[in-house]
Amino acid sequence: MNKSELIDAMAAKSGMKKTESAAALDAFIEAVGDALKKGDQVTLVGFGTFLVREREARTGRNPRSGETIEIAASRLPSFKAGKGLKDAVN
Repeated sequence: MNKSELIDAMAAKSGMKKTESAAALDAFIEAVGDALKKGDQVTLVGFGTFLVREREARTGRNPRSGETIEIAASRLPSFKAGKGLKDAVN
């Protein structure tokens, strides 16, 4: 399912217009992104948690040349599925 299909599904289930559903989805994505930028996590009980994981600096290898390279530390957005979502999938 891509974004436009998700907007269509949201509009059908909620009774909102597609433009309203698109605005709601865009607002949700922006709000989650802003919270993650601040280092917060977003928890939706029964669905899951959006959070930021810290990845330490490490040594890697360039597969083309075999040369050793240093990979910098980084912050990665992550999603941890909640029990309700896991149960729905299984």
